[in-house]
Amino acid sequence: MIVIDGRESTLSLSNYDNLAEVLCTLLEEEGLEERIVTDVLVDDKAFSELYPHHAEDIEAASFERLELRTVSLEEMASDVAGELPKVIGILAQGALRVSSLLRQVEISEGLGVLQVIVGVTREMLGTIQVLRNQYSSGVNHDLEELSNTLGDLLGEINEVLGNEDWMLLADILEYEYVPACEGWYGIISSLAEDIASSKAA
Repeated sequence: MIVIDGRESTLSLSNYDNLAEVLCTLLEEEGLEERIVTDVLVDDKAFSELYPHHAEDIEAASFERLELRTVSLEEMASDVAGELPKVIGILAQGALRVSSLLRQVEISEGLGVLQVIVGVTREMLGTIQVLRNQYSSGVNHDLEELSNTLGDLLGEINEVLGNEDWMLLADILEYEYVPACEGWYGIISSLAEDIASSKAA
């Protein structure tokens, strides 16, 4: 049996060799192109690949029930936009922590946390760009300016890291990076409104 969002599919597991084949067919034939699969349950147990192409190694005959749970692109975008303010808060707190660690000459620990902050910041900028391209109408000059500011700050942080000027790095994080992060709250609120409008349309 195959169930998609609580609805039983007319497709049968017996027509396929492995889980990968079933999933690919479902994505093509069940109108899921505009939806995102959030959960795959095999015999009521959550499935996620342990290694590349893991699903190809699971024979379709080895299980009796496959369930997919999906959300629309708009729902997923709305959820992501809803989480972004939390991410920004965590980044700002993390930057203040790194600043404090650097001033206490806890360099190794501070740099470890900073590496995570820089990675998450880049991911956040990429996510916001994707959402903006998909859902925002018109040019948002505040977003462009903040994106450029954070991008420039990441470049400056990288340069200061190379010079091992820990006190300057602490100042940049506390007095430039944190205020830049706080500027994102309004941008994300506006983006969330654009996504909500798209869902309502």
